[in-house]
Amino acid sequence: MNMPVALVVDDEPDIRELLDITLSRMNIRACCVENIKAARQLLSSQHFDLCLTDMRLPDGDGLALVEYIQESGMQLPVAVITAHGSMDIAVSAMKKGAFDFLSKPVDLAALRQLVNNALRVSPNVLEKDRRTRETLLGESDMMCEIRSKIQKVARNQAPIYISGESGSGKELVAKLIHQQGPRAEKPFVAINCGAIPHELMESEFFGHKKGSFSGAIADKQGLFQAADGGTLFLDEVADLPLALQVKLLRAIQEKKIRPVGEQHEIAVDVRLLSATHKDLAQMVREGSFRQDLYYRINVIELNLPPLRARAADIVQIAEHLLARLAKANQMPVPRFSPQALAALQRYEFPGNVRELENILERALALHEGDRIDVGDLNLRIEEDESTKPQRNFNADKMSLGSYLEDVEKKALAAALEENRWNKTAAAKQLGMTFRSFRYRLKKLGLE
Repeated sequence: MNMPVALVVDDEPDIRELLDITLSRMNIRACCVENIKAARQLLSSQHFDLCLTDMRLPDGDGLALVEYIQESGMQLPVAVITAHGSMDIAVSAMKKGAFDFLSKPVDLAALRQLVNNALRVSPNVLEKDRRTRETLLGESDMMCEIRSKIQKVARNQAPIYISGESGSGKELVAKLIHQQGPRAEKPFVAINCGAIPHELMESEFFGHKKGSFSGAIADKQGLFQAADGGTLFLDEVADLPLALQVKLLRAIQEKKIRPVGEQHEIAVDVRLLSATHKDLAQMVREGSFRQDLYYRINVIELNLPPLRARAADIVQIAEHLLARLAKANQMPVPRFSPQALAALQRYEFPGNVRELENILERALALHEGDRIDVGDLNLRIEEDESTKPQRNFNADKMSLGSYLEDVEKKALAAALEENRWNKTAAAKQLGMTFRSFRYRLKKLGLE
């Protein structure tokens, strides 16, 4: 009675027949046409749940149909079928709003997976947004726009690049994109690329076969296979070595991977999200990040504003975090003094929301009574340059060795905090070997 209906647009009779048969076996009725004109006529007269269109058509290309559907405001997922190796065209289609793409010759298993994903895109995404928006707080114009973008990009399968400073909530945004999309019931797999030793990266991403290298005592599933059907989030993607960037590019383009030691490729269906606090465009210009991979993962970019740029949201976020922390510690929720709230709104938050949470966790542990005052926050407020006391090295007050040791301590501590206390990633950021980094931590009493 409620059989889904798909619009198939292709000028090759064999492809139309193949798609028609495949869809009918999935209990989906297909309406097949051979050009854009016929497709537009059908779109204006009846409802469809999905559209599959070839890119090369007698009266234009599939991009024109994608644009027409987007401009008309139809909530209709469109997948484009491209010639083998035409990834640039597929990327252009997804930038214009296409749901996903398929390459010729059409892989039927990939087609069925794509169709199932498309049919799970509910027009009631706004309802999901109301259920999950409490995790992305703030009523500033910036945050309202971010939530609106999440709602839109969650509907398709285009790779998303999330940029923003450390601690600004990039992983949270990635989770919301996953939760509000058609893959919500499938795995969400997140990995910090800077935390994996380079020699293990290929195995971690693509898996390996038993005996493929020393120490491979059993078959191992990689991250792509673990996320199959769901979403793979690559945090700090800028830390990927160039050799792995080449293999990642192929996995994205072909939707296939080859585990280490395996002779055959394995098809995988993964929505790729990536993020970094570094300037990826600058890294491309410097040659430390591949330009072709940059364009593949950056089909759509979401830039998260730093917390200091939306001071109006700080009170709401602080109260939410404090209530959550108090509940986790089975403590009554204290209130903020007006002075404490004012101080939080003035503070620059170089570590963004993550730093705010750390400040509140410390204040919750150390405060007395039923409220948190300015002193409990222990904010590192920077004075104005004209009134700031001289902090340069003074030989009369301290030795050069002590001064340099203090500078080194601060640099090591900052790197650890920025990398969530991951020593491997912090050492790499500072250009040190892990062994040397461990030695300096121990010597300086930071172990």
